[in-house]
Amino acid sequence: MKDLMMLLKVILYNKSFMWLLFIVNLLGTIYGYYWYGSQLSVTEPKYYIFVPDSPTASLFFTIALLGWLLKKNWKLIETLALITLVKYGIWAVVMNVWTYMETGSIGWMGWMLVASHFAMALQAVLYMPFYKFTWVHILIASIWTLHNDVIDYVFGQMPVYRSLSVYASQIGYFTFWLSITCICIAVANYRKRSNRIS
Repeated sequence: MKDLMMLLKVILYNKSFMWLLFIVNLLGTIYGYYWYGSQLSVTEPKYYIFVPDSPTASLFFTIALLGWLLKKNWKLIETLALITLVKYGIWAVVMNVWTYMETGSIGWMGWMLVASHFAMALQAVLYMPFYKFTWVHILIASIWTLHNDVIDYVFGQMPVYRSLSVYASQIGYFTFWLSITCICIAVANYRKRSNRIS
């Protein structure tokens, strides 16, 4: 098991692999914004930045990856990447599986979304050793994340899952606590690094 973890780290932290991951995330981000095109077309401009949640999360990680490749740590971007990638990665998996349970089918596209969003969350966790953010960055990222939840579930800008629309209140409640959980993950990462230094 230890040898397997070492091999995984060698692959993950290889510069060529990280460049490949950067390209994959960049293309996925572009496609993600395209995916939200129909919802953005009926969205008020003042909400644009808050609607395409998953692509914005992967954009944060793409920028963070670029920073690491350039031997830089853009700490606020890293914090936003960790919190939002885990949050929206898990959120989309849960919503698609829930849709499957409600309707009996989500098609190949739905399962593709499950796999790609699970990978989003996973990569954010696998690159934990690269994060250098502080509690100030966590505070700012937390405000962004919780504010996004308010925009989504108070102002009605949440991603559209028509078959789950009757569960909007429950989804909003779940999303809030998922945000808190992801913020706690960032706090745990910061505390672990702080303890190691001290």
